[in-house]
Amino acid sequence: MDFSSIISGKLGIGARQVAATIGLLQDKATIPFIARYRKEKTGSLDEVQIGQISELFDRFCEMDERKQYILKTIEEQGKLTGALRERIDASWDATELEDLYLPYKPHCKTRADAAREKGLQPVADAIWKQQPGRLSYTEEQLQGARDIIAEDIAQDERSRQAVRREFGYTAVLTTRPVKGKADEPEAQNYRDYFDLHEPLKRIPSHRLLAIRRAEKEGYIRVDISGDENNCLDKLARLHLKASNESSYQVELAMEDSYKRLLKPSIESEFAAQSKEKADETAIRVFADNLRQLLLDAPLGQKRVLALDPGFRTGCKLAILSRQGDLLKHDVVFIRMGDSAEKLRKYVKQYEIEAISIGNGTASRECEEFVRMSLEGVSDVPVFVVSENGASVYSASELARKEFPDEDVTVRGAVSIGRRLMDPLAELVKIDPKSIGVGQYQHDVDQGKLRQSLQQTVESVVNYVGVDVNTASPYLLTYISGLGPVLADNIVRYRSENGPFTSRKDLLRVPKMGVKTFEQSAGFLRVTNSDNPLDNSAVHPERYSIVNQMAKDLGCKVSDLIQNAQLRQRIDLKRYVSDDVGMPTLTDIMKELEKPGRDPREQREVFRFDENVHTIDDLQIGMELPGIVTNIASFGAFVDIGVHKDGLVHISQMADRRLSSPNEVVSLHQHIRVRVVDIDRARQRIQLSMRKGC
Repeated sequence: MDFSSIISGKLGIGARQVAATIGLLQDKATIPFIARYRKEKTGSLDEVQIGQISELFDRFCEMDERKQYILKTIEEQGKLTGALRERIDASWDATELEDLYLPYKPHCKTRADAAREKGLQPVADAIWKQQPGRLSYTEEQLQGARDIIAEDIAQDERSRQAVRREFGYTAVLTTRPVKGKADEPEAQNYRDYFDLHEPLKRIPSHRLLAIRRAEKEGYIRVDISGDENNCLDKLARLHLKASNESSYQVELAMEDSYKRLLKPSIESEFAAQSKEKADETAIRVFADNLRQLLLDAPLGQKRVLALDPGFRTGCKLAILSRQGDLLKHDVVFIRMGDSAEKLRKYVKQYEIEAISIGNGTASRECEEFVRMSLEGVSDVPVFVVSENGASVYSASELARKEFPDEDVTVRGAVSIGRRLMDPLAELVKIDPKSIGVGQYQHDVDQGKLRQSLQQTVESVVNYVGVDVNTASPYLLTYISGLGPVLADNIVRYRSENGPFTSRKDLLRVPKMGVKTFEQSAGFLRVTNSDNPLDNSAVHPERYSIVNQMAKDLGCKVSDLIQNAQLRQRIDLKRYVSDDVGMPTLTDIMKELEKPGRDPREQREVFRFDENVHTIDDLQIGMELPGIVTNIASFGAFVDIGVHKDGLVHISQMADRRLSSPNEVVSLHQHIRVRVVDIDRARQRIQLSMRKGC
């Protein structure tokens, strides 16, 4: 079925653009490939828009399957009318679809079913008409009739919509502590949520996820309620037609229907919807943080001495070649004279160009030890890098395959060193959830989180591009169109046949078909190729255009890359065709200007305030340098070198109102902050970036 027009209406994107994008996706084109190399077909849609189209298309396909199941189920009951079929066919709203299906949905035996088995349906029908006159039924008959009417009201589409609308306006979330659990030590983490009474639509995502976690762990009970009087008034306007004995029975059934059936059902809906919305926000925050982390500035190919800090067992030391290979490992101890001498010896012997220190326990002490040991001897730069997830990597199967003869401490130190050289290449080896840049990542929908993070990693890897002759199989796995099997085949092929000398050589790799080559080639770089375009983001399918440009100017392609004046003479309009438009030609010109350029920024050295080491050293009003370690929807966490990150609330990030912390900060950004509050008992530090106070 063609969903283009429906998706177009929901996203505000042209139907032709949507149709073209869906066609490419169904042809197994990846999102990075479509966004980068099929701009003419999609109207230059970006990866976010293409991802939204893909998500909605999948959702509507699932909904279409659901429709067919619903139609089949109702038809088997002999209750599928033409009008009902038309309504189901026309509906693309999941809630409306389930409302239509509810009266026919198989369910466990209810009180209404029991009443019908007793032959009370005619009694219910008679009362439902609300005609004047006295009722001559027994209380048992009246109760059974009310049960039937209550269920009919609860399954009535108009009733559900009325209550749903009222919940949308007035729903309030209320919490209360669970007796016997609230006094437990662990419960104190949730004491802020013991007695809440707040409009549901105003609760921010991070707080709602915290509330749901507290509920899941059994410390609080949560209730979501709309205004009961308003809900009953709306139901009365729908169902009360007179003022007599029958109407009174209908009113009783209506009140029972609301309290016993409708309210719990709509409450569950709103609980699920609010959780889904909170999940979406948290997943988006996680994906944004992950993208920034993966795009962290690389130092490049340098000889690195890496240190995984520690007090009792010492600092594990690893020396890496410019290619990231392990050359030597050892242990040094902070404040021990022979360790300082050992450090100086290694720096000189291996001609170390940079030192990488993990930011965990003893990081500050290790950094000071290194600087003091090398003072006046070497000016090698010292960097502190995030070690989040390093322990996960060091114990993983990937790490065991890379270093089968080394223990986890050595592998962890190697990871810290490689993160300085190329964060992206190292972090792709770790489950994104273990990197520690998310917000309640264990409380959100794990399937959606996994998909979002997978797309984020793929997006970043393809945005940066990889050198096909040096990339690990883990990095190659994320390249458009490849995957684990082809990534391993590429590594095996270059191991057996030597480095690739051109992109065309990739077609010799086992299982590298024409379609896969099309999807992947533009993101794979061959730095030593005779064709300079092989080290650029220009796709091989467009080489002929660049060759024609060079021919028209009477020069070589390499001349176009080196000579800006030659490029300025190119009239792009001459090269527009049915397949190639200005978006692609503009991208080609950008690549000719800086072929193979790494889009990531360069890493800078950072130093904490030398007078501050622990939370006891802090004073309100202090201004300190810091590094942004994590970003949430409510603010940013900043490492100021006291072994406990401080929080800059979003209200303290600028002298203006912000909709998101990402407007002013990014992950691992170097910033200046001011201490505004210190809670030493709870180990909490409040910071500010504002200049106006």
